[in-house]
Amino acid sequence: MRKILFSLLLALATLAALAQTLPPLEQLKADPWKAFGNDYPYQDQNAGLTKAPKGYKAFYISHYARHGSRYYWNDQLYKDLDTLMTAAHDKHLLTAEGEAFYARFMAAKPELMTGISELTQLGWEQHQGIARTMYNRFPEVFRKGGNILAISSLSGRCVMSMSAFCQELVQCNPKLEIREQSSRFTLDGVVPTDSQNPVKHTYTKVKPRYEANRASFRSDNSLQGKIIARVFTSTEGLPGNVNRIAGNLINLYTSLPNIDHVGMMGNIITDQEIVDRWESSNLGAYSWVFGDQYGMIPILEDILGKAEAVIGGSSDRVADLRFGHDSCIGPLTVLMGLGGADRDPEDPYEVKNIYQNWETCKASNIQLVFYRGKKGPDDVLVKCLLNGAETTLPVATDCFPYYKWSDVRDFYRARIAAHKQ
Repeated sequence: MRKILFSLLLALATLAALAQTLPPLEQLKADPWKAFGNDYPYQDQNAGLTKAPKGYKAFYISHYARHGSRYYWNDQLYKDLDTLMTAAHDKHLLTAEGEAFYARFMAAKPELMTGISELTQLGWEQHQGIARTMYNRFPEVFRKGGNILAISSLSGRCVMSMSAFCQELVQCNPKLEIREQSSRFTLDGVVPTDSQNPVKHTYTKVKPRYEANRASFRSDNSLQGKIIARVFTSTEGLPGNVNRIAGNLINLYTSLPNIDHVGMMGNIITDQEIVDRWESSNLGAYSWVFGDQYGMIPILEDILGKAEAVIGGSSDRVADLRFGHDSCIGPLTVLMGLGGADRDPEDPYEVKNIYQNWETCKASNIQLVFYRGKKGPDDVLVKCLLNGAETTLPVATDCFPYYKWSDVRDFYRARIAAHKQ
C-alpha cells in the first residue's frame, strides 16, 4: 500500500506542476485530490522561479507552515464511525459494500485510535522535501551557515514537522545553527489564538460579502443519500442523523491519503463525487478563513518585526521558521492578500477564483524571500511563495514577483493599524 500511495503522490505532483496556472475547475480535472481541500496532501511544487533583478541576492527567508499529513485531529470521527458501523453490522443493516468497509475499518481501528492527531510518515517526508527544496532554490541564503530560529505551536504534530524540516536543513549544511522552540513565549508568532497564550487578543470576526448572496448558489446535496444507500440497507435505529453519518464518511474518505489507507472505503465514495461538490465546500472554507483573518495580526507583526530586525542589522538570522495549523495559515493567507485572497467578492461563483481551499493543505506554507541590492541597506526586494509557487501581494510593483520591501511593509502596517483603530 505504501508503494501504491507513493506512486500516486508522485503522479499527482507531476500533474500539479502542469496544472498550476489552470483555472480552479481545470486544476481539479488534472488533480482530483485537490477537491479534498485542507485534507489535500502537499505536493512539492517544481514550478520554475523568476530570476531576481540584476544585482539582487537572496539573504533571508521568513516562513510559516502548517503541520504535515496526520491522522484525524480528534478521536470523535473514529469513535462515531466505530459505534455506527458496529451497530449496523450487529443489526444486519449493511450492504455488501458496507460489510467490506466495516471489515477494513475494524482491522485499521487500533492504528487509527492510537494515531489520533499525530504526524504520519508522509507528513514528516513532506517537511523534509519542503526544506530541501528551499535550500536548493536559495543556496545563497544558507551556503555560509548562519543562525535560524524555528518556533512551533504546542501540538506534537507541529513540533515533529518542525523537527523534520530543521533536521533536513542541517543535513543540507551542517554549518547551520538552528534553535527550535515550542513554547508559550512564542505562541503569538504561530498560534496567537491558543488559549495558553499569555498575551490575550480580541479581534472581531468578519463575514465575506458573498454570504449576503449565498442563497443564489445552487448546491447539490444528493451525495449524502447516495453514500447512505451504498453502505446501509436502512439507517433506522442507528446513531446519528443522515447528514452526520454521510459527513463523517466523507471526512474519513478525504483523510485517507494522509494516513496510507487509500482504498479502505472501496466504492462507497469516488474522487469525482468530491470534485463535483468542491465549489460548495470551498465557499464554506472561504467563510472561515476570511472570518478569522484579523486574529492572525500577531503572526503578521512577528513576520514584519523579525524581517526589519534582520534588514536593520540587529538580528543575524538567515531564516525564521514557524510551524502551526490550518486555522492560522488559512486566515493569514487572506490577511496578507496572497493571490488576491482578500478581494472579498459579492458573487458566490467568483470565490473559487480568488481562494482555493487546497492552498491550506497539509504542510501548506508561505515563504517570503528577501533580496538585497547594491544601493544601500534599504534597497531590499521581497517575493512570496505560496506552496512553492510565486504568488501576488496586494501591493503595486513593476517587477513581479518582486516587490519593494518598504512598500510591502508599509502596506501591511497600514492594514494592521486600520483594523486596530
